[in-house]
Amino acid sequence: MKALTPTELFICFSKIGMSGFGGVLPWARRTLVEQDKVLSSEEFSAILGICQIVPGPNILNLAVCIGSRLCGAKGAFAAALGLTLGPICIVMLLAVLYQHYSNLESVQGLLRGISAVGVGLIASTGIKMLRDEFRYPAMLLVVVFTVIAASYFHLGLGWVVLIISPLALLLAFKKARKL
Repeated sequence: MKALTPTELFICFSKIGMSGFGGVLPWARRTLVEQDKVLSSEEFSAILGICQIVPGPNILNLAVCIGSRLCGAKGAFAAALGLTLGPICIVMLLAVLYQHYSNLESVQGLLRGISAVGVGLIASTGIKMLRDEFRYPAMLLVVVFTVIAASYFHLGLGWVVLIISPLALLLAFKKARKL
């Protein structure tokens, strides 16, 4: 993991926060793993997995985890502030504009288009993360069982985690021994 100062964390997460709207996870992965090389792909996936289990927005949990891991409490605060400060200001401005122009057909069409882009970005990130698992094919069992539990049996997140975690932990330990 690359060492960053709290100021560098603030700037890094500000770029991430300002890169997307309502779904910056794809930008977080691209920035932290591919561009700035702050984390390896495996580290990103592992931290994100933990952040999805705890309450709160996944991306904010991710910022706090990475920030605290690199710079303690100051890093966690810097990363979280960097991630949220710019978007909060933009949302406030957009709220004022929406209040005045929401009845326009073009504004409604624009919002529908933006939501389609968000779905595509999330799917793209999922596919990139899945590619990492092809290096250890046994972990694909976890992916398959998770998809089946969530989509076919309609189990909630808590039940899926409770049921799938023993298999995931077992395979993760085996994967770690091979590396």
